Amino acid sequence: MTQPAIRRSALTPTTLAIVFAAAVTIRVALAGTQGAASRGAGLVFALVLAATVVACQTATRVDLRSVVIGAIAGAVLVVPALLHVVTSNDGWRPTPTGSFAGWAVVTAVVATAEEGFLRGALYDAVARRRGPDVAIAVAAVAFGLLHVPFYGWHVLPLDVAVGVCLGVTRWLAGTWTAPAVAHVAADLAGWWLL
Repeated sequence: MTQPAIRRSALTPTTLAIVFAAAVTIRVALAGTQGAASRGAGLVFALVLAATVVACQTATRVDLRSVVIGAIAGAVLVVPALLHVVTSNDGWRPTPTGSFAGWAVVTAVVATAEEGFLRGALYDAVARRRGPDVAIAVAAVAFGLLHVPFYGWHVLPLDVAVGVCLGVTRWLAGTWTAPAVAHVAADLAGWWLL
C-alpha cells in the first residue's frame, strides 16, 4: 500500500507538543469543576488545535475510502462498551438526560480538532522524522495524557490503546479524516453506552 507524501510543517514535533500541552492546560483551567463536561472549554481547546492544524497546512482529504475505514474503526472502538452493556447485570442503560444535539455538536467539533492535531499535524511532523510507527505511538500517548486531567490516571492504558487504534486507522487511510470519523462515531455512540 502506498502512503501519500507527508506534508512539511513549519512546526516541529517539540513545538507541537508544547502547543498541545498549553491547549490542554487552558482547557482544564477554563473547565474548572465542570471538567470534561464544559462545552465552552472544549470549544476553546478545539479552536486552538484547529488553528494549529491550519497553521501547519495539514492535508485534509475526505473520500469514500477514508469514511468507510473510519466507520469500521469507530465500530471496533464501540464493541468493548457494547459488550459491557450487554454482559452487565444492569442491562441496557437508559438514555441520559440533557440535550443530545448540543452535546453532539460540541463533541464532534472537539473530536475532529483532536484528530486533525494528533493524527494530522503531529503525526505528519513525527512521521517525517521517525516514521509512522513512532508517529502512531507519540500521538497515542498524547491522546491518553489528554484525558488524565479529567478522568484520572486509571484511564491512561485504555486511552493509549484507543489512540493506537486511531493511529493505525490514520496510517491505513492515509489521512486524519478517517480517525476523525471513528472518534466522532465512538464518542456519539458513548452517549447511550457509557
